[in-house]
Amino acid sequence: MKVVLQRSKKASVTVNGEITGAIDHGYVLLVGLTHSDTKEDVLYVANKIAGLRLFEDGDGKMNRSIEETGGAILSISQFTLYGDTRKGRRPSFIEAARPEIAEPLYDYFNEMLRAHGLTVATGVFGAMMDVALVNDGPVTIIIESK
Repeated sequence: MKVVLQRSKKASVTVNGEITGAIDHGYVLLVGLTHSDTKEDVLYVANKIAGLRLFEDGDGKMNRSIEETGGAILSISQFTLYGDTRKGRRPSFIEAARPEIAEPLYDYFNEMLRAHGLTVATGVFGAMMDVALVNDGPVTIIIESK
């Protein structure tokens, strides 16, 4: 499992001209799953994200978690994170999990984030999505389960 986390001031996702998810301050997560990922991988990454201290405290140091700041999450499924560009000019997506494996794990990931008391908005799995983001910092972290 691979997640690109971006701290944001405001973000939204639109599918077919309709906003399906929006947040104010928090994280935008681009979530990629590979065929060998398990619920244990998903749980590890969800717990890691919930506990990361990426928000400033009173001294301006990254010392507060999203839970402490009341932030929300915009979670976007992103199979292209497993694009392999080592050969040729067109990426190979053979390492990305098939939808029948990825979608239930993606749903479980969002459930595990909600179990931490976090508000989680999402796009639509497998859809073409327009993601709007005002990056905060910018702060961008890549989290992997393996």
